[in-house]
Amino acid sequence: MLEATVKKVLRDFTLDVKIRAGHGEIVVIMGENGAGKSTTLNLISGLVTPDTGSIRLNGTDVFDAGTGIEVPVEDRRIGYVFQNSAVFPHLTVYENIAFGLRAMHLNHETLSERVGHWVKKMDLVNISAIRAGNLSGGQRQRVALARALATSPALLMLDEPFAALDVQSIVSVKDAICRCVTELQIPCLAVTHRIADAHDVGDRICVLSRGKNVWEGKPSDIPSSGSNDIGKI
Repeated sequence: MLEATVKKVLRDFTLDVKIRAGHGEIVVIMGENGAGKSTTLNLISGLVTPDTGSIRLNGTDVFDAGTGIEVPVEDRRIGYVFQNSAVFPHLTVYENIAFGLRAMHLNHETLSERVGHWVKKMDLVNISAIRAGNLSGGQRQRVALARALATSPALLMLDEPFAALDVQSIVSVKDAICRCVTELQIPCLAVTHRIADAHDVGDRICVLSRGKNVWEGKPSDIPSSGSNDIGKI
């Protein structure tokens, strides 16, 4: 899926995420600060351009340094939830979810149907008319997830989706992620630094160190060190 090099960040880095039989695979990317976790997601999305290498989604090259291919961000069919959830505080929950769909020039009936589906799916019906700036952290994260999935992406990417959430919100957001990835059968990349998060949502883990993939395996295979921080393993 991703074979890319960004000088001083990622070096000789390869990552492959697949759809497993019956449901999508969640690959958790872990590593210390500065290891290249968020850079990896930004490369795939097109927000950062690799110096060399290639990026392929569903068998199609979206970037290839050798041939000059570079598909625009908006055409890569990626649902991206940023670390701060990046909801528009002045827009309502409904308007936030509809935002990406409006760019697809859907007719009003189809747009309303899709937004309504995700409002229900993420348990946001009772707050759909409330401005996002007035929501709790967990509610904002579910709005951001709904907005990312409403456009029917081929890949879902999550950057520290559980950061700054309370315990109850973390549980609800984890449940929503696992449920949606399974039901939609799409691959997912999730960045986190907490081993507990990787155990709860991950099918596979990729550990980065200084821009290199230094370990891959199942969450149950992570060496135990008595710490919940990957940087202390």
